[in-house]
Amino acid sequence: MTVVVDASVAIKWVLDEPGSEAAARLQREEPLAAPDLMIVECANVLWKKARRRDISRGQAELGLTAIRATPVRLLRTNDYAATAQALAFDLDQTAYDALYLAVALTERATLVTADAAFAQGVARHGMYQSFVRLLAD
Repeated sequence: MTVVVDASVAIKWVLDEPGSEAAARLQREEPLAAPDLMIVECANVLWKKARRRDISRGQAELGLTAIRATPVRLLRTNDYAATAQALAFDLDQTAYDALYLAVALTERATLVTADAAFAQGVARHGMYQSFVRLLAD
């Protein structure tokens, strides 16, 4: 079964942080999908980390290259935007975060996220809870 991953999981493939092992295991063991927005979100996270001097610009660039080379089926954001907006209203979450859930719902998949606040927000709405799983540390 396909697993949808968000940027909070993908970034752990290239940065050593809590959950990196679980993210790597997920990458090895499951077929993965994500909206194509994930790439831009990862680019932004890496840019922020380089801007704060947590990593170098070169590390940020290599990290993005590695994420782009990962075998993740990228899906057109546009195809899920209306569902993402509706979920954002229903869940009181950003449309960016809701996009990943929209993909999971439409593709009949599970969303794995490292974003505990988002997972908790979804859990408060039992209707979608079974479609979201928090990445284990």
